Amino acid sequence: MAYQIVWLPKAEERFDEIIDYLEKNWNDKVIADFLQKTNQKILQIKQRPKMFRRSQKMNIYEALITKHNLLLYRVVGNKIELLTFFDTRQNPDKKFKY
Repeated sequence: MAYQIVWLPKAEERFDEIIDYLEKNWNDKVIADFLQKTNQKILQIKQRPKMFRRSQKMNIYEALITKHNLLLYRVVGNKIELLTFFDTRQNPDKKFKY
């Protein structure tokens, strides 16, 4: 089955916030590495959407991008909805408040 990737507004917002943070505090190599890891993970999700850890709430999957960034997504029919990025250093109870 061919899956379509759909970025929800919160995922786009959080992604932009991460890039802004990296631009202010890190160098171009770190930004390029984050972009490459994110694109690679989305490609893996698109190919095998259920390969990553399934959370206990709302049929959501969690893909670790870096040790500090987790991508939350769900599968709806032939779509993969990217819900948000979560900072793993935060309280895990905040994970599902997107």
